[in-house]
Amino acid sequence: MKEDFIFGLRPVIEAIEAGKTVDKVFLQNALQGPIYAELKTLLAEHKIRPNYVPVEKLNRFTRKNHQGVVAFISDVPFHSIENILPEIFEQGRTPFLLILDRLTDVRNFGAICRTAECVGIDAVIIPEKGGAPLNSDAIKTSAGAMYNLKICKEKNLAHVVDFLQQSGVQVFSATEKAQQLVYEVDFSQPCALVMGNEETGISKEVLHHSDAKIKLPIEGKTQSLNVSVACGAILYEALRQRMVSVG
Repeated sequence: MKEDFIFGLRPVIEAIEAGKTVDKVFLQNALQGPIYAELKTLLAEHKIRPNYVPVEKLNRFTRKNHQGVVAFISDVPFHSIENILPEIFEQGRTPFLLILDRLTDVRNFGAICRTAECVGIDAVIIPEKGGAPLNSDAIKTSAGAMYNLKICKEKNLAHVVDFLQQSGVQVFSATEKAQQLVYEVDFSQPCALVMGNEETGISKEVLHHSDAKIKLPIEGKTQSLNVSVACGAILYEALRQRMVSVG
């Protein structure tokens, strides 16, 4: 993983607020003060778990005035779907998008990104807050696929769904509560697949705005699949359809 580090309370706060991809944060043991409290609140909001270490370890990262905090930042860039989608159409391609609604498991996130890159997903859309961190574990699980994907971090996924629909993209939400099977919808058209949180699924707002709710058939006694496995199965059905339509 390519990464750099920054240090100091305020620089780290500003990096997180600017949407930088923070891999690891090292905090000096027993650090106190209002700015430190602000940083801790921000880390919790973005689900970034800090490592508490003695000052000697921080001094090994840098001899400058680190104020008790050092953060490592990855260089995976973020994009805007409002910029990406017109480019896809302009290149004469049929948009194939993936929306991950508040996935929390880093390894699920990485595994899904690996599959997404393999099937040719044009962009993976994730929420600005509430999702798994894009850190070294996620990148390792993706086998580096994240470096070859356009990842869009967006404030409001329901607004993204509206934007996609207004742009001619059909939005399919995968949920166990659906009646329609994945084989009954047309993935050969411009489309986006939504996969939800491991425990609570897709948010009600995003579900409500979706064009169709779809599910995989379950024949055994176990009534659900791991989200990365389910996502892989649906994406490959979508790829099959798209290959047939081109052929």
